[in-house]
Amino acid sequence: MNYDIPEELQAMVDTVKRFVKQDLMPISQQVEDEDHIPEEVIQTMRELGLFGLSIPAQYGGLEVGTLGECLVYEAMSTVNACFRSIIGTNNGIGSQGIILDGTEEQRERYLPKLASGEWIGVFALTEPEAGSDAANIQTTAERKGDHWVLNGRKHFITNGPSADLATVFAVTDKEKRARGGITAFLVEKDFEGYAVGTIERKMGMRGSHTSELIFEDCKVPVENVVGGEANIGQGFKTAMKTLDKGRLTMGASTVGSAQALLDLSLEYAQQRVQFGKPISEFQSIQNMLAEMATNIYAGRQMLYHAAWLRDTKAKPVVKEAAMVKLFCTNMANRVADMAVQIFGGMGYMKEFPVERFYRDLRLTRIYEGTDEIQRLVIARNLLKGN
Repeated sequence: MNYDIPEELQAMVDTVKRFVKQDLMPISQQVEDEDHIPEEVIQTMRELGLFGLSIPAQYGGLEVGTLGECLVYEAMSTVNACFRSIIGTNNGIGSQGIILDGTEEQRERYLPKLASGEWIGVFALTEPEAGSDAANIQTTAERKGDHWVLNGRKHFITNGPSADLATVFAVTDKEKRARGGITAFLVEKDFEGYAVGTIERKMGMRGSHTSELIFEDCKVPVENVVGGEANIGQGFKTAMKTLDKGRLTMGASTVGSAQALLDLSLEYAQQRVQFGKPISEFQSIQNMLAEMATNIYAGRQMLYHAAWLRDTKAKPVVKEAAMVKLFCTNMANRVADMAVQIFGGMGYMKEFPVERFYRDLRLTRIYEGTDEIQRLVIARNLLKGN
């Protein structure tokens, strides 16, 4: 195991940390209040190349590798979660289907636009009747001449309102479904029959918008089947491969948020005086700080190791990615709970960021695979001897 960070990558991570401190932290509360990221901030993200972290260099991306991507998200997640979400979706589930299984023509057409941030890519799998049971999607696709016609409704689509390109999963064979009957399509927002539906109101993640995507006789050219005609029916495999990496980057974002909460708690505990002394001198507070730091250390090592395994192609990381997602998201939620406890009544107030972290982190145990799905993935791999 070697987690040595190349000098060039470390320089980029340092640049991202300065960007977070100088540009993002000062407007974090503004974004929370207005539920909107200023366009000039998004433009700076484009200029830094943050929309193309995972995209191969030949298509205009930075191609920093899984560990590099995790380091960037860890830094980005020390502030409002929406900043990471807008680039994370684009680098992850919004583009990975094309990178992993797309044709060369599809890569050349779409990846440069996604890498530059000119276009935003999203992943449209979840439906009202298909959350954890992803194979139960009801959206259909029927071949009609030189087009496929899609009909259905997706929901909880991160960045849905601003999406320019969606990787949409639809049933092409109702008998086979996940075993060769689900196909992935690249659907542009200007295609006939494509529409944005309800924009969801959420507990947290303000500044990151989630919506329905509606397809009513949506015409998709045959060349927009992910991977071409030879890949018809292979969409469920594409979806599962795409989610593996997303589980690692989700772990990275929660490690970053947990570290921010520990730093805030350390500072507050040394300033807050009760019974004539800083609360940091009380053993109960020290116990929570120690517990937070230990859990963060464990999660970070697990994350880096799994990212290293994926980058070196030492072995498939299906089980390890699920472990990272399960442990790190739960760890960060525990850290958030302890941070609120250390802050006491002030931790429940919106003027302190711990309240926002507490709300935002709760989602991490649900999206890109619930806790229960991660346990199922882990157990199945163990029983297979993986």
